[in-house]
Amino acid sequence: MGLTDLAHSVAVVTGAASGIGEAVAQRLLEQGASVVLGDLDAARVEATAARLDADHPGRVSHVAGDAADAGHIAALIAAAPGDVDLYVANAGVFRGFGLEAPESEWATGWDVNVMGQVRAARALVPGWVERGRGTFVSTASAAGLLTQLGSPTYSVTKHAAVGFAEWLAATYGDQGVQVCCLCPMGVRTDMLREGQTSDDELGRLAMRSVVSAGATLTPLDVADVLLEALAAGTFFALPHPEVGTMYARKAADADHWITGMQRFRTSLDG
Repeated sequence: MGLTDLAHSVAVVTGAASGIGEAVAQRLLEQGASVVLGDLDAARVEATAARLDADHPGRVSHVAGDAADAGHIAALIAAAPGDVDLYVANAGVFRGFGLEAPESEWATGWDVNVMGQVRAARALVPGWVERGRGTFVSTASAAGLLTQLGSPTYSVTKHAAVGFAEWLAATYGDQGVQVCCLCPMGVRTDMLREGQTSDDELGRLAMRSVVSAGATLTPLDVADVLLEALAAGTFFALPHPEVGTMYARKAADADHWITGMQRFRTSLDG
């Protein structure tokens, strides 16, 4: 059974100052939820909260901080006006290009893209099991199902995020905990724009691969698909439906898939 009634629910959204996080927060507010926004950019999340609060007075709060930090996660939960019903682990980083990507970029990607979600689940899932309800959303990207040309750090950590979401659903899904894994391809966000103008050729290649593989959606498009998946109770939310087809083909014939990705990479180099 999916999450069909958001009125009077309480949500936390990380990476919410802009992009997908901001759009998800907006849609949740439109459905009657109260939302706590989290983001590393203090000035920007404050401005976003003020804008959303103007349309939904009294139902928006914000806490600036690192989404991977357990103390910040605790602060987000504490800022909520009641028990948290929905946690959208949306914050992510896209850095570390090629095999030469430094250890520090691997560490940051792992901490934000994976361990931030693990720490949030640790803080919330036991209470949800006790209450018999709660919803966890992992923004994992199509890179977590397919791959990400140019960036091994992003590809590997997003695969890990999908794996953690699957484990969470398999372990707690029959105890009242709904888990949804959001896996978009190209979305018009700062991350996409910064990648397209990166000083690193592999960073630019990574974003060329994203925009060449399918339509580039707006953040609100992605948020709408997420809410549909939550209502339907499906594990995957796929704003680009073709990702599901590609994922099935990859599973059916990995060698053919890899050969195709090699050809795709070569075409982008040209």
